[in-house]
Amino acid sequence: MPKSDYLGKEKRRYVRLDTVFPVQFYLISLDGKSTLSAELQGFTNNLSKGGICLSVHNLDSQSAQLLKEHKANISLIIDIPIAKKPIRAVACAAWLKEDLTSGNKCYIGLHYEFIDKAANSKLMRYAWGRKLFIPVALTAIILLGLVLALNSFINNKLEEGNRALVRKLASVIQEAGLAKQKIKDVSQEKESLQGQIQGLESRIKATEDERAKFKDNTSVEITEQSRKISEKSQKINEFNILLRQLSQEKESLKQQLASVKIKESVISEELFLIDKKKATLEKANLDNMYQWIKVHQNPRTGLVMSFEGDSDISEWAFIYDQSLAAQAFTNFGDFERAQKMLDFFSNKAKRKDGLLMNAYYVNDGTPAEFIVHSGPNLWLGIAIAQYTHKTKDRKYLNLAEDIAGGIISLQNQDKDGGLRGGPSVEWYATEHNLDAYAFFNMLYSLTNNQKYLAARDKILGWLVKHTYDKMDIPVKRGRGDSTIATDTYAWSIAAIGPQKLKDLGMSPERIMEFAENTCVAEVAYTKPDGQRVRIKGFDFAPQKHVARGGVVSSEWTAQMVISFKIMADYYLKKGMSAKGNDYQLKADEYLSSLGNMIISSPSPSGQGESCLPYASQDFVDTGHGWFTPKGKDTGSVSGTAYTIFAYYNYNPLEFK
Repeated sequence: MPKSDYLGKEKRRYVRLDTVFPVQFYLISLDGKSTLSAELQGFTNNLSKGGICLSVHNLDSQSAQLLKEHKANISLIIDIPIAKKPIRAVACAAWLKEDLTSGNKCYIGLHYEFIDKAANSKLMRYAWGRKLFIPVALTAIILLGLVLALNSFINNKLEEGNRALVRKLASVIQEAGLAKQKIKDVSQEKESLQGQIQGLESRIKATEDERAKFKDNTSVEITEQSRKISEKSQKINEFNILLRQLSQEKESLKQQLASVKIKESVISEELFLIDKKKATLEKANLDNMYQWIKVHQNPRTGLVMSFEGDSDISEWAFIYDQSLAAQAFTNFGDFERAQKMLDFFSNKAKRKDGLLMNAYYVNDGTPAEFIVHSGPNLWLGIAIAQYTHKTKDRKYLNLAEDIAGGIISLQNQDKDGGLRGGPSVEWYATEHNLDAYAFFNMLYSLTNNQKYLAARDKILGWLVKHTYDKMDIPVKRGRGDSTIATDTYAWSIAAIGPQKLKDLGMSPERIMEFAENTCVAEVAYTKPDGQRVRIKGFDFAPQKHVARGGVVSSEWTAQMVISFKIMADYYLKKGMSAKGNDYQLKADEYLSSLGNMIISSPSPSGQGESCLPYASQDFVDTGHGWFTPKGKDTGSVSGTAYTIFAYYNYNPLEFK
């Protein structure tokens, strides 16, 4: 076949790719034994599996003539980035065409005489890659842009949906509050009408008795009989008129009462429907609250950011908050998340004096606060105990017992068996001793080790001697410290229990009554979106003792809700339904008020999920040596987690 036909055949057999890259070449004799030119350079114009087209500048006339007359072949040196060594090939010139518009430039169509098959495939892949790179890259960029836009759209919709849930719940809570107030007003009106009817019935009965007595009275003189009969008849007629008036008034009141009962029934039905709607929205928001905790767990360390919104502590993970988050994971069956966190504390967390430090950085797990306090360590132990109890996985029990060992060492330094606030402090907190009581009780249940029972009983003896020893203040904040701290009231019920407190000579009812009478605050709360709502909950301390006025703590209010539910359950089991129902109503009231505190996550990662702020005011004195976090929309793990616990009636300080 003439060489001039090679290109036509090659065109039919192979796809040609327009791609440009440099190629070195030189002319050789047809037998390949001699070199006929110096090394030259051209650029690919296009190539295919069967050959290549080169664009060459300044090709000398002698070389061009040899190629035109097919008296020389070309040795190619093709260097491409994806090949370790240059690709070598021998090709014959199928044609040569001069480009008269571009000066001394020509195109040479080459057909391979020899090229390694694997090298040729690599060359074609490179050519395809260069040809497709720009359209593929553009397509990828467009697709990525579309994905990002779609993701942004979905996130915006999700955030708006989550924020709408919060707004709807707040609106329904207000509706429920108005309906309850209407029922209260109607009930008072009904009671007033019933009282008036009873009063009228008493008057009617007295009038009837008086009339009957007057009719029966015959002790009169005969001479006066006519006059007396006339007077008697007149008097009886007056009685009858009065009785008719009283009966008419009674009938009118009964009609009013019937109307009020209908009104009460209608409002009760309205409230029932509102409560159903509220229950659905509460559940949806609580699911979002749990989701908010999940999205703030760092995948590397397993730690959960304690506060979202306060830049000063935005990357801090306080141990106490980690305990609550781990318990939330455990109770929702997300055991892998709980394990991820507990693995960090078991294997990576730095310790001091044998105990863990109060806080670590979320991203890398390095200590954020080098202080060691007893309470946070005990709470981590409680989380491990709850995880072990629920899963029967004893993997982390050694860490819990290490914590217990450090705590018992501190306890042994006190002649009364109490627990100091930490290895480097001298103060004693009721809160920490209540934590220890619950923790040792749990460890004894898990291990049956008598040393934990002994440690628990020593703690209880210390509490009786140093905390429950004042008649006017049922629970002191610590040894020699009569300051009122609301959480010590809630945790006395949650850790020790109503019956045990009674056995100790304490009154759980008095504890709850004192906390409610002393520490409840009702305040106006402005949400981040500007909405103002009234909330009623528990302050960190009696507001009359703090210049900043009333503040509602979401966490401490939720703790009290749990204690109200414990009290309700205690009395209902005793058959004292009135008292039990009263405590349950209080729990429902304060839990509903917490629903009014729910806000939407401000961060992109939070996607508008529901959460609770630490308190109704930011950066104010709690009255116990620390301030609430900064930021009007700062989400709090402790406030959010404890509200979830309150809703599901989960008491962290006891096994269920």
